[in-house]
Amino acid sequence: MSGIYLHIPFCRKRCTYCDFHFSTTFESYRSALLEALRLEIQLRAPELQGTVQTVYFGGGTPSLLSTDELSELLAVLCANYALDSHVEITLEANPEDINETNLIAWRQLGINRLSIGIQTLSDQTLSWMNRAHGVQDALFAVKLAQNIGFDNISVDLIYGLPNLDLPQWEQTIEEVLNLNVQHLSAYCLTVEPKTALNHLVRKKKLQPADETQQSEQFLRLLALANDKGFEQYEISNFSLPGFHSRHNSSYWAFKPYIGLGPSAHSFDGRVRRWNIRNNTAYLKGVGKNENWFEVESLSANERRNEQILLGLRTKWGLDTTSLTSGWTQKENAQIEEFARLGWLKLDQQKIILTDSGKLHADGIAAELFRLD
Repeated sequence: MSGIYLHIPFCRKRCTYCDFHFSTTFESYRSALLEALRLEIQLRAPELQGTVQTVYFGGGTPSLLSTDELSELLAVLCANYALDSHVEITLEANPEDINETNLIAWRQLGINRLSIGIQTLSDQTLSWMNRAHGVQDALFAVKLAQNIGFDNISVDLIYGLPNLDLPQWEQTIEEVLNLNVQHLSAYCLTVEPKTALNHLVRKKKLQPADETQQSEQFLRLLALANDKGFEQYEISNFSLPGFHSRHNSSYWAFKPYIGLGPSAHSFDGRVRRWNIRNNTAYLKGVGKNENWFEVESLSANERRNEQILLGLRTKWGLDTTSLTSGWTQKENAQIEEFARLGWLKLDQQKIILTDSGKLHADGIAAELFRLD
């Protein structure tokens, strides 16, 4: 499977918690950046062999793009890559951009999956987040998309928020799942450097949920999603049968993909490549075909470590036969200890985390890493 990710670094507003690469003052160079992105699409075509199974417009806020802008990007993709006849094309969309005109146009362009950034069902919290939509906007957007014919819709939620108690979180999950969406992504709030949230926390003006509250909210999410027939196929992702994100699943399966646009990452199985995290420098570099990205060749241990980290996050677990070498005596002892704690189970040649183990996923993986 080959996938293409396009990073659209435009946003209306700066969310309090967000550290993704984006700009809110992009209009003066909007056309130039999109032209650079179209050029990069062409320049990178030789890197992907075979059929492209997935295309993902992320950001930023790709739903800010006009129909013509999206059409032009898709046209260049189709002209330079072999897109599968059943290609999954995902568009991340904010509720304020979702209207009947846009939805009809997106479907006509071939976009067949929407990822809608709801985040929370509290108007007060949305205001604190500096989001541009309200709760009713979000609920209406999902229902309108369904009425227009979208039948593969994912929504994003955040837990571990300040002042979010367990009953409120339960109500949010139930209300979202009652919308009859096919997919749910839920992420724990993290305090990232250089964000407004980090500033508020350092000034002691805000306190996110503690680890106990985060764990309670996570485990309640698992139970309620399961009750509604949703399968947790990756730690932060849940879907009805047949509605896994095919694009994101390729990341966790350690498969090759290309990332296009400023700050986007690519991986070919051995080499990671990432584009410069600066819009002006990106468009100038692509225009000259020089100095717009960096590369890193992964060592054998680094590839192994990433396989462990990614594999443990999924419901399929870590397939130990895919590793280039077996476990050392020390590593086997560590695995047995995690099993004794009830954090993982061994299923033939696979290591699969339990629900309680998922709370410690990164720590478990780190204990099994090998250093160069």
